[in-house]
Amino acid sequence: MTEIELLSWARGPGLQIATIVFVAGVVIRILEILLLGRKANLAEAKGSEMSNGLRTIVTRTIPDKTTFKRSSVTIVSGYVFHIAMFIPLFFFAPHILFFKDVIGVSWPSLPGAVVDAFAVISIIAMIAVLINRLTNRVMRYLTNFEDLLVWLLTFLPLITGYFAFHRIGLTAPSLLAIHLLSVEVLLIVFPFTKLMHTFTLFLARWYNGAISGYRGVAS
Repeated sequence: MTEIELLSWARGPGLQIATIVFVAGVVIRILEILLLGRKANLAEAKGSEMSNGLRTIVTRTIPDKTTFKRSSVTIVSGYVFHIAMFIPLFFFAPHILFFKDVIGVSWPSLPGAVVDAFAVISIIAMIAVLINRLTNRVMRYLTNFEDLLVWLLTFLPLITGYFAFHRIGLTAPSLLAIHLLSVEVLLIVFPFTKLMHTFTLFLARWYNGAISGYRGVAS
């Protein structure tokens, strides 16, 4: 298979397969959670589920001083990575064109230099996350194979995208094909790994807060 054929496959059938698996997997996983249901609580409500659930989303998103002091590197690098990754993902012109093809909606892009800078910040933050995970004894003990796999599969689209943008090492078609394939692998494994927290994180926080609110307990 030539590099052009590989790029054509990655842009066509490969992307279609990955998207179908991603969408179907995410929908199934969310349905699994929602269909679990919960037993009817016959006790009298002592507080608001909705307001306490929403408040818990906010309080769990902003770390308290003790947690920040204990895990400052993890928290800072994690937030920097997620925020910095958001810019190349949603404000890089070729990505916007892709989203327009998929959902029919587009928005203004940012200059390439700005997107590139945020991509570099995101890459550095991810490397910091990995170093901290491997050098911190507690984090290293808690780390399993899935954690490292998720890190690698998240890192590859960033670094291959950076290489493709700067045309480092290979021809432009090969670099773009490799970048697309790395994204497609990420999409395929996404619903079946801890990456699903992207969709379930705030749902879980709201649910925990709602239960506490119903019982009149601070969360």
